[in-house]
Amino acid sequence: MNAIETPPELAARAGALSDRTGYDESFLGPVVPLPMPTDPTIETVVLPYTHFTVVHRPDRRLAASTAVCIDGSRLLENVPRDDAWDFDPRLPESQQSGNDIYRNNSLDRGHLVRRLDPVWGSAAEGDRANSDTFHYTNAAPQQDIFNQGKQLWQGLENHLLDHAAEFDRKLTIMTGPVLHDSDPPYRGIQVPLRFWKVAAFVQGGQLASTGYILDQSPDLTRDFERAMAGARPGDPPPLGPFRTFQVPVQDIVQLTGLDFGPLPAADLMPVTRAPAERWKRLESYDDMVLRS
Repeated sequence: MNAIETPPELAARAGALSDRTGYDESFLGPVVPLPMPTDPTIETVVLPYTHFTVVHRPDRRLAASTAVCIDGSRLLENVPRDDAWDFDPRLPESQQSGNDIYRNNSLDRGHLVRRLDPVWGSAAEGDRANSDTFHYTNAAPQQDIFNQGKQLWQGLENHLLDHAAEFDRKLTIMTGPVLHDSDPPYRGIQVPLRFWKVAAFVQGGQLASTGYILDQSPDLTRDFERAMAGARPGDPPPLGPFRTFQVPVQDIVQLTGLDFGPLPAADLMPVTRAPAERWKRLESYDDMVLRS
């Protein structure tokens, strides 16, 4: 794996983050490695924060993957929200997607690692984790329309934690955009049309996993190129409503080119249906497959 070295002048400014230990691969007991690209020509920078890590793609100015450890028994409540987004000083700002991408348009800064997921432990740890999630490296542009699909996506970790409470209150969540060469360009970046999420937990003494896709592709009843051609100069891509699916983890491996270690084999969703039928559209949490 090729890595990009941090220039000395940036390293000097990154002292405030120098004590971050990031994602713990042994957090659940069984080792669950950080998802990394399998293509050795893809350059990445591994950025540890408090209880989570971002694997950053400088060429796309976005994360390739994130991974967070959630200790449900030690989550902190009533931690004030900090909306002060900032660049990570360990990377050149030109390699990150800052506020220029989100200014005066319909795009939201979509947290990849959800704000409250790493906010556990001591009060000091919680404050650091809360602030750490507001780095641009932990954001990706998403449609600002709030609908049922997005509501399902944003509440997924809570639902999975409730499920994990029956077995083990620890949970690992991995999230990222599906980075395709065909993603539409906008203000110097390519806007991802899909996002993925993989959950890992211990169930009945064994490692278990589930996978999900959030799709904000343009409405398939419209011609995307025609919609793009009709947009005013500078408009963001014409994204569609959010649709949330539970999918085989192996499908996320194929979509992203990332290595998820033991998680495809631990998937609770059986891959027995035809490929065109095996993505399960979620209309509510009751639709989720959480037991093998």
